[in-house]
Amino acid sequence: MLDIEKLSSSTVIAIDSHGNSLTQGELMSLSELLRNTLPPRSLMFVLTENNVGGIVWVMATILSGNVPLILSAHTEASLLATLTDTYLPQYICAPAQMTESGIEQVEADEFGYKLRSTGAPAANLHPDLSHLLPTSGSTGSPKLVRHKYENIEAAGLNISTFFELTDKDRPLMVLPLHYTMGLSMVFSHIKVGATILITDLSMTDPRFWKFFKEEKATSFTGVPFSYEILDKMRFTRMKLPDLTLLTQGGGKMPHDLNLKFAEYCRDNGKKWIATYGQSEGTARMAWLPPEYAISKMGSIGIAVPNGRLSLRDAEGVEILESPSEGEMCYEGKNVTMGYARCREDLELGDERNGFLTTGDIAYRDADGFYFIKGRMGRFLKLFGNRIGLDECEQIVKGVVSCECACTGTDEKLIVYLTSESEAEKAKLSIIEAVHLPANVIETRTIESLPKNEAGKILYSKLENK
Repeated sequence: MLDIEKLSSSTVIAIDSHGNSLTQGELMSLSELLRNTLPPRSLMFVLTENNVGGIVWVMATILSGNVPLILSAHTEASLLATLTDTYLPQYICAPAQMTESGIEQVEADEFGYKLRSTGAPAANLHPDLSHLLPTSGSTGSPKLVRHKYENIEAAGLNISTFFELTDKDRPLMVLPLHYTMGLSMVFSHIKVGATILITDLSMTDPRFWKFFKEEKATSFTGVPFSYEILDKMRFTRMKLPDLTLLTQGGGKMPHDLNLKFAEYCRDNGKKWIATYGQSEGTARMAWLPPEYAISKMGSIGIAVPNGRLSLRDAEGVEILESPSEGEMCYEGKNVTMGYARCREDLELGDERNGFLTTGDIAYRDADGFYFIKGRMGRFLKLFGNRIGLDECEQIVKGVVSCECACTGTDEKLIVYLTSESEAEKAKLSIIEAVHLPANVIETRTIESLPKNEAGKILYSKLENK
């Protein structure tokens, strides 16, 4: 898998900011240990932190033929309990400092993680099932994305191809391992024999920058929230001669912030590459080539190598003409098998057959570049007009100096703000741009927006407030 067996046993796969490192030989040894110790095709929960131990346990579990659900070691207790009760894992792997009541037998203790037996019966798993990930932004939901081995190979090949990765690359990984884009960094860089620099340090921690510079990081991948932090830290004024690539995914960036980093890369001999993806498509399905970073700003670009994007109308018929708008769909070997909502679903085969309806409304311009307009479910119908919540958010973000999020019903639009003083300005911006009457726009002040570890807003939590 991912040509790991072709690497030298001394190849350094990962280094973390705690001074630990992982070689190919060590990864293969742990994989062999699990293969010889555990019953074949065991269902496991792997609770990860961003360190070498997290990478080696995730990859060794998959390589040994066992099937992990990859979760954060800091998953809310109620969600972890729901997942455990629903799926009944035979084993739970977690950082050694974590204690699990009711779990006694330790099967392995390696790289700062302990593998414990739960005593649960063996699960019936489909032979193609490689690993499981929680759905993006799910809170309290046992819904999982079912990945297969072909998805891993496709993601590793596609991503390493359009990023032009080599064994000389040293990517700095701040995205969580259980987040699809973070995991795809592992797949694509292992594919070429690169060394992953993984950290759980905050970007505001001086030790983060010491690690960044001393280990000579060549690339950084972040979500819009990551770049907001970097901007506040005056990143574009830093001297980082080894850095050659900045990549962004996880949603649309504010225009001014996007432009700032695109111009920084253009003026300093670096590449700025925006990407688009979903866990259901093993992370990445589109990319904007760096030469178009400014001229096509705001676009997610074109399909990744070996993939195909298309638009469909309300009846599911493909829209061939350009420019046009419709639901964006994707075809490729990185499309996952479907969802699991209970243990029995882990037996299911491939329900998508390489074709994914993304749920995103997109515009394709005359040059074939795609632009996300919003989620299909992120629209309101007010006074007979279709109002895009994502577009309203962008309008408000253009005039306020605080965080904001838009939700609502077909009776009113609700704008959440983290500063009460910006409420009137936000409301007026929507009235002027969308031509809605003031009485259907409600502003609410909130101390902070609920977000997941990747910085995405958890709208389901907002709607309960």
